[in-house]
Amino acid sequence: MACYFPPWVRPLPALLAVVGLLLGLSACGFKLRGEVEIPPDLNPIYIQGSGGTQVADAIRDRLRGTQVQVAPNAKEAKLLVRILSEARFSRVVAVDRNGKVLSYELHLRVGFDALGADGKVRMSRQDIDLVRGFNNPDTEVLGKQLEGELIYQDLIDDAADRVLIRLRAALTKR
Repeated sequence: MACYFPPWVRPLPALLAVVGLLLGLSACGFKLRGEVEIPPDLNPIYIQGSGGTQVADAIRDRLRGTQVQVAPNAKEAKLLVRILSEARFSRVVAVDRNGKVLSYELHLRVGFDALGADGKVRMSRQDIDLVRGFNNPDTEVLGKQLEGELIYQDLIDDAADRVLIRLRAALTKR
């Protein structure tokens, strides 16, 4: 004997599973990546980078669409995040027997700190050093140059995320 269910009952188990998953995630404190938490008394913030650093620009991009407001200048801000240094460099990792470079390490080093509107240090200087490997075979020389730039852009995005994570950690435990 076959069991018959009305059409509206068939998707019910899947719907209940999705609702249960969403409730479970919200109960454990899960938040989407990119959610930035800065205490309201330190909002708005100003991101200061000497010479318009790429990491400062990436941080500003990450703050768009969040509850954190970005001040147009340092005077209007309650928190000043300063990008003190940003350097990229590479190091040869492997060469072949003819001396041709086969592999590099690409580095991005960023130094930053945070000050309150009163000039008080909210987070002392922190340094982040990010490293990615980069293979350099004989083929596709122009493509490898573009690939190196894409890796540096990925490092910049990663550095912006890490600055915001460290900033959140330092400011929420105060």
